[in-house]
Formats: sequence, C-alpha cells, structure tokens
Amino acid sequence: MGSMDSSSTGGPAGARDRDDEGRARNARPRDGLGRPLPYGAEGVPRQPEGVVRAPEQTVAEAQRLLDEGKPFHAHEVFEDAWKAGPERERELWRGLAQLAVGLTHAARGNATGGARLLRRGAGAVEAWAAGPAGQDRPYGIGLAEVAAWARELARDVEGGAGPVDAGARAPRLRG
Repeated sequence: MGSMDSSSTGGPAGARDRDDEGRARNARPRDGLGRPLPYGAEGVPRQPEGVVRAPEQTVAEAQRLLDEGKPFHAHEVFEDAWKAGPERERELWRGLAQLAVGLTHAARGNATGGARLLRRGAGAVEAWAAGPAGQDRPYGIGLAEVAAWARELARDVEGGAGPVDAGARAPRLRG
C-alpha cells in the first residue's frame, strides 16, 4: 500500500482519503475490531495490505491476531493469502477470512451478520476440504474443527449471547 499523503488525513467532510497513487484508502484509526475511530484518536495499528507470506506464516500471524481479540485484522491476513496465493487455495483462504469477519461481527454485537458469515465460512472450508485440491489439515489447520467452532458460535450468537469476547472465543486453527 502506498503511504498516505498529508492532505488525506482528516480532510473536510465528504473528502476521500487517498494514497499516493490516488486510490481510496481510509486513513481513520481503527479499534481492535476494525471499527473506525475519530481522526486523531489512538487506534490499533493496521495490518499492512498486500503482504505475501508463506502459508505457515499466514496461519501463525492470523492465530496471533485472533488470540489478541483482533479478528478484523486476522481477516486482512487471510485476505492477503487469498489474493496472493495459488488459485487452488483461494477458496480455503477466503473461507478462513469469512470466519474471521464472522467473529468480528459477533464481537461487535451483530448476531445476524456474524452467524451468516460464520456459517458461510464453515461451508467454504468444508467444501474446500472435500474438493479436488482439498485436504483435511492444510498447513496444520483442522478444518473440521474450525467449521464446528464456527457453527457453534453462530448458534450462540443467534441464541442471544450478545457481543462475544473475540479473544476468548477465537478458534484454534491448529487444534
């Protein structure tokens, strides 16, 4: 990602933040669940975009962020793998990103969106595992266990669990 120019941080209402290449980029600080904070507020450092990591590094970094209660940031790590990884693995990484976004919504108190994304992500990782390129434990990730975690959390948030503690309810990707 290009750096932000000085005119793009907190401009007038309606102005769009842009990077040095002119692409729209939101420069507002974010909290640990990715919610925008007011300009000038102290936020959580954002994950750099477009980082190419080895799959094992992706899993380790995402797990660290999940354990810290930062599923929004973990989703960005999975998204990098989804966009940069081999075509045969894109659905795996996309499904894991959906799970992280589902946990983000559940932690924000959005039961409907959280449950929907948790189930969608669970279905995606199960479908990938059953497909021609799939396997049960890619890079040590227990896909069946992660899918079961997601479905259980979806039931809990739909059952009125309210906002969940993202760190306490984070999945164990490697069992």
